[in-house]
Amino acid sequence: MFTGIVQSVCPVVSCETQAGVTRLAVDLGELANGLKAGASVAVNGVCVTVTEIDALLVGFDLIKETVELSNLGDLAKGNAVNVERSLRLGDEIGGHMLSGHIAGVAVVTGVTADDGHRLVTMRVPTEWMAYLMLKGFVALNGASLTIADIDRAAATIAVSLIPETLARTTYSRVEVGDRINLEVDSQTQAIVDTVRTALQDESWREAIR
Repeated sequence: MFTGIVQSVCPVVSCETQAGVTRLAVDLGELANGLKAGASVAVNGVCVTVTEIDALLVGFDLIKETVELSNLGDLAKGNAVNVERSLRLGDEIGGHMLSGHIAGVAVVTGVTADDGHRLVTMRVPTEWMAYLMLKGFVALNGASLTIADIDRAAATIAVSLIPETLARTTYSRVEVGDRINLEVDSQTQAIVDTVRTALQDESWREAIR
């Protein structure tokens, strides 16, 4: 589990695909201290398993599904990624509970810089819009963020980023066209899906008449 509080922005050392497996290597810096093979780490919000450790350099193997559902397959040497190590008992939860299981990718459609903040607008796959709401939270590239604006007709959301967030994440580098990993809140998804199922159930509708 993770909290959506990015702990470090780390450089990608390599990302290569061989025999159907994409091998990603990231320089985790101090976050590599005490890390062991088999541990879970959120890279751009995707929960991936540590397969190799060489000092500060940490390797991850990405299966085809992970590459297809996220932006990790787009990475190349020199790119920067948001990194968070897994939550430990007793840690402060400053964001919201995340699994690192990505729903899909949102595409940046607009970036507006203003005094004190940066507004980033992105298009979301329509099937996930039902789980998003104004002032609700969403995980984007592993960062727990508040939705500042939502347009259901256009299937877009916008997040407003303060200087602190820009300094601690990759959002200072985001440009139009970038693909952003999206994870919706699991509790919201469960509630929405339960209500949908109930409304489609004829026996339930008869019971409340």
